Amino acid sequence: MPRYTLHLAPKAEFEASDPSSDYAPAAFAREGFIHCTDGAEEMARTANRHYAGDPREFLVLVLDRERIAAPVTVEDERGIYPHIHGRLNRDAIVRIVPMPRSPDGRFLPPELGAP
Repeated sequence: MPRYTLHLAPKAEFEASDPSSDYAPAAFAREGFIHCTDGAEEMARTANRHYAGDPREFLVLVLDRERIAAPVTVEDERGIYPHIHGRLNRDAIVRIVPMPRSPDGRFLPPELGAP
């Protein structure tokens, strides 16, 4: 299991959240967990599968699994889609990068750099 996992967040939604409290995306209230994806290539595939038609800007939150306070489960067969079962403590966010798109609007793998 890699040390870092990724969460895709609409830029406006993340920037509107209270930076002094733990983060939860809008879908958290409905789903009860925070979706994550392991790896930049898989993040691009996931974004294109779920948000290809969404014109908003997105950010990728790079999360250090060792710092995540809430329970994390991985239940998918490939073991690459962690779920955080609680709000995300902000000190687990080690980097925030833009989620790039090609000129035709398709998502590209983010440039993650070193956390």
